[in-house]
Amino acid sequence: MATGNDGRAKVLVLDADRQHAAELSHRLKFLRYDPIIAQPSASPDDHEGVTAVIIDSDGDADIEKTASEIRAKHPGLPFLCLSSDSKLENGPNWSLDLPLKRSQLERLLGRAQRYQGSERRHRITGTSHPIRAVRQLIEQVADFDTNVLITGQSGTGKELVARTIHDLSDRADKPFVPINCGAIPADLLESELFGHQKGAFTGAISARTGRFELAEGGTLFLDEIGDMSVDMQVKLLRVLQERTFERVGSGKTQACDVHIIAATHKDLPAAVENGEFREDLYYRLNVFPIEMPPLFKRVSDLPQLLEELLICHGGEQPGNLRVSAEAVQVLANYSWPGNIRELSNLVERLAIIKPEGIIEVDDLPAKYREAQKTPGEEMNNVSEALQLTEANLKDCLQTLEQELITQAMQASKGVVAKAARLLNMRRTTLVEKIGKYDIA
Repeated sequence: MATGNDGRAKVLVLDADRQHAAELSHRLKFLRYDPIIAQPSASPDDHEGVTAVIIDSDGDADIEKTASEIRAKHPGLPFLCLSSDSKLENGPNWSLDLPLKRSQLERLLGRAQRYQGSERRHRITGTSHPIRAVRQLIEQVADFDTNVLITGQSGTGKELVARTIHDLSDRADKPFVPINCGAIPADLLESELFGHQKGAFTGAISARTGRFELAEGGTLFLDEIGDMSVDMQVKLLRVLQERTFERVGSGKTQACDVHIIAATHKDLPAAVENGEFREDLYYRLNVFPIEMPPLFKRVSDLPQLLEELLICHGGEQPGNLRVSAEAVQVLANYSWPGNIRELSNLVERLAIIKPEGIIEVDDLPAKYREAQKTPGEEMNNVSEALQLTEANLKDCLQTLEQELITQAMQASKGVVAKAARLLNMRRTTLVEKIGKYDIA
């Protein structure tokens, strides 16, 4: 957390109306923050160390320019926006209502301080449309104790989403306790969740504290909830409804105050229809759904993901190893059934084999290189080739097209005719595609 000399967090005020900026500065001082009113001649380097930016551009070009320069220099810095027409992109932008309310201002400034701590510990990397939507949902739900259900394929980063929600919430200073419901035998899961008394069953030689108790005041992350037995689902449902539980072998009821976040790679609606998952528990958990996209649907994030993973696995000298543009293109055409977990494993392997220099196409394992070759040359199984083409290539191309259109619209400041020239396509065609992808 960035603080001034007196220990107060710094907040930058961007406002063309100097009187309004002074009034806002006075409010911030009252809330024990250290306000800094941005000067017209200031550069982004002059704004180092601030916790958040409060902006009221009201269409002022100079304010918007300064904000864009700060965002480019500090992409993870939260902006609290008083104007609904702010054109900031690709970052944490949170709306402040007018007239200004003290409770909302305090809540968002507190979140901004937690957000920067979260960015240092966990980061959901990428600027693709699917991942921006996920980040927006995280920011919307972080201030509430609403039950969250995170869905998506294995390896997409569901636990990272849960941890980020926790880190942005008011419970950030309390425990985050994960448990994999599919990795624990059904007859032991009850004890793991609720704890047990000494002698409650054979082998219970001492009392045990359960995950609900360990997570008191914080967040309990129930990973792979779809693998939980039906009998255990009944017991969990009761706890979610009553907010009380009992240790195994104890008749004493204990109250619990935990935020429940669950995750699964399974199709829970289908499991409900098949009688494998209780419908009432599904609706109890699925209050606020978040779906993590598979990696092949966000291939435009691949360069950023590779850069971050190379730093992570780069050992004592991160930055000495890079991936060539040709190798990135090869990887972008791979289907990634293991998602980001598979990508991380690949980068770790490459960092061991080639600790420095540039990773070229020939350095990649064969299965990634072969994804480049035509089905007629390398695939004898025609149905496999068709499945890859239809399920993967189509989605990849649509995702890439959507990203290119979005970037062109941003570069042309929303002028469709200019964006069409940048994309070398007819204006009418671009209008149709904007409508197809629902691009603002």
